[in-house]
Amino acid sequence: MEWPSCLNEYEKLIIRMDTPRVVIDNAVCPTATLVKVDSARKHGILLEAVQVLTDLNLSIKKAYISSDGRWFMDVFHVTDQFGRKLADDSVISYLEQSLDMKEHDFHRPDSAEGLTVLELTGADRPGLLSEVFAVLADLCCGVVDAKVWTHNGRIACLVTVKDKLSGCPIDGDPQQLHHVESRLRHVLKGDNGVCGARTAVTSIPVAHTDRRLHQMMFSDRDYERHSPSAASSTSPAVSVQNWVEKGYSVVAVQCRDRPKLLFDVMCTLTDMEYVVFHGTIDTDGDVAHQEFYIRHKDGSPISSEAERQRMIQCLQAAIERRATEGIRLELCIEDRAGLFSEVTRTFRENGLLVTRAEVSTKGDTASGVFYVTSDAAGQPADPKAVDAVRQRIGADYLTVKEEKRPQYRSKAGDDGDEEAQGSGGVGIGLFYLGNLFWRNLYNLGLIKSCS
Repeated sequence: MEWPSCLNEYEKLIIRMDTPRVVIDNAVCPTATLVKVDSARKHGILLEAVQVLTDLNLSIKKAYISSDGRWFMDVFHVTDQFGRKLADDSVISYLEQSLDMKEHDFHRPDSAEGLTVLELTGADRPGLLSEVFAVLADLCCGVVDAKVWTHNGRIACLVTVKDKLSGCPIDGDPQQLHHVESRLRHVLKGDNGVCGARTAVTSIPVAHTDRRLHQMMFSDRDYERHSPSAASSTSPAVSVQNWVEKGYSVVAVQCRDRPKLLFDVMCTLTDMEYVVFHGTIDTDGDVAHQEFYIRHKDGSPISSEAERQRMIQCLQAAIERRATEGIRLELCIEDRAGLFSEVTRTFRENGLLVTRAEVSTKGDTASGVFYVTSDAAGQPADPKAVDAVRQRIGADYLTVKEEKRPQYRSKAGDDGDEEAQGSGGVGIGLFYLGNLFWRNLYNLGLIKSCS
């Protein structure tokens, strides 16, 4: 490895000591590949490991997290997107290198030549995304890629753009940049002048778009419910309890399993500046169980009922942001000026609401994935409206794949759902506390007895 010239020998030694040690084992488990990571404990290191796994579209079916002093040991049971053990040597090699040494620890990312990143947050409404793309097209901003999340009446959007005519970054021209920001802020506020609309501009590429979208939504307080009934049987079951004897807060999550679930939960715990000392992740059929033993960065557990309720709301929001709603429409078409504005306007004109989207352009081709519903409540889109949109854009260019909306449930049963949700799902953590967690640590040889 080549070290940066700015590091002295002592700094190199510390880096060697703190560098995670990775073992990938295909022999122990017949159904999954074990990925073991030993590392020095520092804030965010667990999230980085989970992020590497999810970026490769690997499913984490089980995981055990434990710390001893200043060291972590994490064990992940992973499969590929088809539920198989990892067999591709190139994937395994990339995984080892990515977990073993983070290049961005030594080098700041270079600015993206010719690109500008726009961060937009505000109150969501029908047709808003169409208006955003229309403004960008009108101001000759070419969309390179964009990712949009909506949740609880809020929207967060990351858009990478460049000047359509010159190919230069728009932040190179202060007057143009001011004009773009002013127009977008006006669109986000709407005719009623809704407060909370924000725009930000940077020339530095976003290191991880999903992580940044979580941060933007969290900063925009999308976790705040408009009414107590908003957190009903459709919300993930989350409980937070204090284990006074050990000085931990115990967070338990139970919901329908899906890709990137652990990543979404870890983003929120990390951004709220909690440290995970121990944890277990397990799946039972299509239901995921997660339990974490956490403290504040200063070593203290959760200290008030208000903080406990905020934790529950934030974790529920983190899980719901990526929950698939509506019909999935996949776009692949020849790129042209104003294409995304035209597509999203067609959705709006046919009464379809975009709840989540990811679009990009590469060469002469534009591609995208849109999730559409008939309203903000997630009601199914009218098939006739979807057909009309496809005919307008081109049935060969816009294909349909309907996905079922996830239904979150608790093992407590239907009769206990309402009570569990109203109290933050207090009951769901009791089964695991002192049971599954300690048994798993015993099986790993991390403790001498699980009794």
